[in-house]
Amino acid sequence: MSASATTAGELLGPPFYERSVHDVARDLIGATLRFRGVGGVIVEVESYERGDPACHAYVGRTARTDVIFGPPARAYVYLSYGIHSLLNFVAEPDGSAAAILIRALEPKWGIEEMRRRRRIDNPRELCSGPGKLTEALSLGLEWNGARLDSRPFEVRAPAEDWLDPEVVAGPRVGISKATERPWRFCAAASPYLSRPAG
Repeated sequence: MSASATTAGELLGPPFYERSVHDVARDLIGATLRFRGVGGVIVEVESYERGDPACHAYVGRTARTDVIFGPPARAYVYLSYGIHSLLNFVAEPDGSAAAILIRALEPKWGIEEMRRRRRIDNPRELCSGPGKLTEALSLGLEWNGARLDSRPFEVRAPAEDWLDPEVVAGPRVGISKATERPWRFCAAASPYLSRPAG
């Protein structure tokens, strides 16, 4: 099921995620994410697969990585540098071990709540990074393993005005292994990215 096979604005269920993690990642650009009603449009993601040295599943199945092995359409939330909770979407068939890091959102819903949580006013800074967006959404480790197709999550196919976004791919950022792989996908020219596309 590609993004083109979905209806604009429809809730994305497991079939959407049961595909190549890289295809899912690209198709998530323009999709919407709400958590307890707060959220926005996904404008930047990175994909990770089991054979990828930068993927947590590369070392095998552990208590920490169990969720990333499936089933798909689940949230994989982990703590980065002991500070930030980072949100990933589990993809590919059960047992494959692949996930997509949600790196940036264009804020749309609950912006005032995001401003209060982040203690800033600039909308471009609210969700322009994986740690920023989880703080803006007030999303923590307790949601690791939660279903993405039921509340409090709401992930929907792109709306009419995002049906065919221009997506650019490039190297992932913030990692030290497999940095050359072009598995960072961004909405071209979006001002809400964690760093410029390309």
